[in-house]
Amino acid sequence: MRASLIQIAVDEGESVESRRRRVASLVREQGGVDLVVLPELWTTGAFAYQEFGSEAEPLEGPTYEVMAKAASDAGVWLHAGSIPERDPDGPLYNTSLVFSPSGDLVAAYRKIHRFGFDKGEAVLMGAGRELVTVPLPDTILGVATCYDLRFPELFRGLVDAGAETLVIPAGWPERRRAHWTLLAQARAVENQAFVLACGTAGTHAGVPQAGHSIVVDPWGEVLAEAGGDEEILTVEFDPARVTSTRELFPALKDRMLGLEPPRR
Repeated sequence: MRASLIQIAVDEGESVESRRRRVASLVREQGGVDLVVLPELWTTGAFAYQEFGSEAEPLEGPTYEVMAKAASDAGVWLHAGSIPERDPDGPLYNTSLVFSPSGDLVAAYRKIHRFGFDKGEAVLMGAGRELVTVPLPDTILGVATCYDLRFPELFRGLVDAGAETLVIPAGWPERRRAHWTLLAQARAVENQAFVLACGTAGTHAGVPQAGHSIVVDPWGEVLAEAGGDEEILTVEFDPARVTSTRELFPALKDRMLGLEPPRR
């Protein structure tokens, strides 16, 4: 299976409409791969909190339309990163969109763990409630977003739901880049799954981004890693290694906690 992680630079001075067109063109250029992954909130920038409200769009809004066509034109599975979604009956959400090679929306994931503590995303956006997996012909994707990476119980829930490849779009800051790499490898090792983590480059509202998108195998080995600038990271991996790893080293079968309610 071949995947391309498009590490986009989200810098001031480029309109959202222009960025959509540019990113759609990059997706179309990936026609030889199976899966394309975009970063978190690439239309606005993950730290451009002041833009969330003005740039929020309905689920089937302009980004949906442009990305659906790009997926169809390229004939790829497309994890289109996330957008600030405006629910007509509720708050904003940080919502990821996944499209099939025919351009159909097959999944939408509202980010569960919101970053910012008492400001930014944490107060401007609602929290998702549902874990999301997406069956592909050769693997099952488990979908998470950025700050979710710090919460291992979410990923264990995805694995319990059948996930074999964990896909994590992000807008991760440069000052915590060491955590990004460490946590991506940890999630791969503890869940014996592939991790495809796609970040952004450039600067979001004055916050330098880490870049360094990364692909990790079920043993924690880094198969590919980008640098800090805008880049397309393409990697080939064998989804069958998840099954063979879990059979060779069946640590998941030894779990004792979280499998049943505690005894009273």
